[in-house]
Amino acid sequence: MPKPKGQKNGNNKAKHTKLLDRKMNKKKEAQAVRKEKLKAIIKKAKADK
Repeated sequence: MPKPKGQKNGNNKAKHTKLLDRKMNKKKEAQAVRKEKLKAIIKKAKADK
């Protein structure tokens, strides 16, 4: 039986948003760590020249 018009499941939507936010934050953190590692490698390579 379908839900009455206008009724939505806000709990599931909130959980989904929370999970997506967690996923995106994890991805951004990984990119930042990678960027810092690359900067360190480049800095070391320039210092060795």
